[in-house]
Amino acid sequence: MDIRFVAAAAMLPLAACATMGDGTEPAPAPPPMTCNADGGASFVGQTATPEVGAAVLKATGARTLRWGPPRSAMTMDYRQDRVNIMYDDAYKIERVTCG
Repeated sequence: MDIRFVAAAAMLPLAACATMGDGTEPAPAPPPMTCNADGGASFVGQTATPEVGAAVLKATGARTLRWGPPRSAMTMDYRQDRVNIMYDDAYKIERVTCG
């Protein structure tokens, strides 16, 4: 095995701690967007459409949207940046939740 490869691999984690060439530190990552379900409460009873979905995303501050059709299974993983819109057979929104 080439020793240069091993040395480069050992230095890689340290590169993440380096500063920019002008002496400043790299900009921190933006904070994750979190969902606020209160913003989606006014959409209950409306027809589920792509336009309404976009409005719910904006109103709740979520980053991603997950549709919950009737009688469908959904994973139980929690994501603070996701809004869930559950609707019935007539495409009427029944519930807006985060997670």
